[in-house]
Amino acid sequence: MSGLTGDGKGSVLGTVAAGWFVVLGARYVVPALLPYVREEFAFSSTLAGVVVTVIWVTYALMQFPAGTMADRVGERPLLAVSLLTGGASLLVFYVAPGVGVFLLACALFGFATGLFGPPRATILTRTFRENDGVAFGIVLAAGSVGAAGLPIATTWLTEQYGWRTALGGIAPVFLALGVVSWLVLPDDGGGSAVEFSVGAVRSAIANRGVVLAVLAMTVMLFAMQGLTAFFPTYLHEQKGLTETTAASVYALLFLGGGVSQWLAGSAADRFGHHRVMLAVSAFSVLPLVALPFVDGVLALSAVAITLGVRLAVGPLSNGYIVRLLAEEVQGTAWGLLRTAFFVVGSFGSVAVGAMADQGLFDVAFLLLALLTAVATVVYVFLPDRGTAARV
Repeated sequence: MSGLTGDGKGSVLGTVAAGWFVVLGARYVVPALLPYVREEFAFSSTLAGVVVTVIWVTYALMQFPAGTMADRVGERPLLAVSLLTGGASLLVFYVAPGVGVFLLACALFGFATGLFGPPRATILTRTFRENDGVAFGIVLAAGSVGAAGLPIATTWLTEQYGWRTALGGIAPVFLALGVVSWLVLPDDGGGSAVEFSVGAVRSAIANRGVVLAVLAMTVMLFAMQGLTAFFPTYLHEQKGLTETTAASVYALLFLGGGVSQWLAGSAADRFGHHRVMLAVSAFSVLPLVALPFVDGVLALSAVAITLGVRLAVGPLSNGYIVRLLAEEVQGTAWGLLRTAFFVVGSFGSVAVGAMADQGLFDVAFLLLALLTAVATVVYVFLPDRGTAARV
């Protein structure tokens, strides 16, 4: 544990993990509360998919500028500003009078939290050089716990006080963590790349291992986005669960993901990132195939837990890709790649929403299983990280 906590590393790990807890958790609050929002604003499943896509597209569009700024000014300012502006954006949900302002709030939240991802990865890679798999696993597991707990908490608050209060109530936590990040995180990550070569960035992202890992990650994200955007709605409308029960089952997906991320991070440091990503993606096909044929709270809960295993791909991909990028353009290149795969992946929710409006909800999840199988095939050809670094 000294490798994770000594020399101030524990403060970095704890602060980044807490920030990711609320950033990711709040992002999945919106899908959990969509049934309530749709009751008030009366919009279709396709528009519901657009709502979630707006959050992810705006989040994606911030990845490249955030990565570039991380190289230039360091991680601390970006992480703090992300949390502070994210908290402010949540207050816009509280005052939204209609769908238009609600979509604006989604966009503001996506832009604000989009600043968090690239500096989160670079500060962890730089701080935990020898055990970044475990560090990434802990931080992303914290996010999964947030994604499990915050939707349940906000669903309960919505039942008592309405969805506006539930969303606005998260804002003070964001604001407090923004201040903590500014006070606690080291200010020593910037200034290394005032100017960067386009050729250096191109060379960094052209690495075979990077290309394959990003391709597989894009497909996995598309499937994950389609799944998480509509899982609570699917459980309520197709499986007959109440909104509260659906939110609880939804939370199990992220609890399963949190445990998987923790275990997968440790396994990657021991057995190699490429092997563990292959195993995770292959296993993740099975629960998606089973989902349309399963009924009952207990059976759906078991499927939800196994659906969460796919979340382990996140920290593994982060650790694999970032380590292969040249340090002088690491933030810039990583931000550019994140923009690419998040923009493409974000349309998974629109695809599932459109199919749901056509009465093809079950078929949509089988399609996501097929896409996950495609990602598994890509992972078969992924080289070991050490080998890829020498290519």
